Amino acid sequence: MREVKISVGVVSNADGSAMVSYGTTTAVAAVYGPREMHPRHLSLPDRGVMRVRYHMAPFSTKDERKSPTPSRREIEISKVLREALEPAIMLEQYPRSRIDVFVEILQADGSTRVASLTAASLALADAGIYMRDLVIGVSVGLVDGTVVLDLNGLEDQYGEGDLPVGYMPNLKRFTLLQLDGAWTREAFLQALNLAVRGAEHVYQIARDALKTKYTSIAEEIYGR
Repeated sequence: MREVKISVGVVSNADGSAMVSYGTTTAVAAVYGPREMHPRHLSLPDRGVMRVRYHMAPFSTKDERKSPTPSRREIEISKVLREALEPAIMLEQYPRSRIDVFVEILQADGSTRVASLTAASLALADAGIYMRDLVIGVSVGLVDGTVVLDLNGLEDQYGEGDLPVGYMPNLKRFTLLQLDGAWTREAFLQALNLAVRGAEHVYQIARDALKTKYTSIAEEIYGR
């Protein structure tokens, strides 16, 4: 893994927020809700609705300035993130409500969707949303026939394959597997094992970030 940095509670006007950096790839997630669904006919009587919006800032890449309008890729990743987060969220606790998750990529150098997944999961936890476990995102790739963890921009662009993974470390369950490229069975199994180890490493940093925030709040309230 590249250096992992995680901060929680970075957006003051959100119900929950987090900033996650994998190397120079940086994602900020903000959560609003649960709140009443508008328009009401879109609400569900037995569960809440989670909406996820993934967006790359126009200045996030080294290429020419990106258009601020949502691209097909951003719409696709928004859907992927929602589907990867839903198994961890107890949406049945929030009938007729909605939870809005916004993810902004401030700097992109590979592994943006998995950094966004980790940031969104932590922002949901920070908002006090009932969760079965945190979802940790890591990427694995195939570069010159070698399985590598946490792809940067060059590895992602020129590698022979990539495998974004969403993993719940406590429950030991995958919520996201997107395989791209031609992999042998042995390389795929090696990649999964590497992804689990990487996710467990990030999970400890994520837990520490959450603990640090709420320990400091408790100290401010109780003076100890």
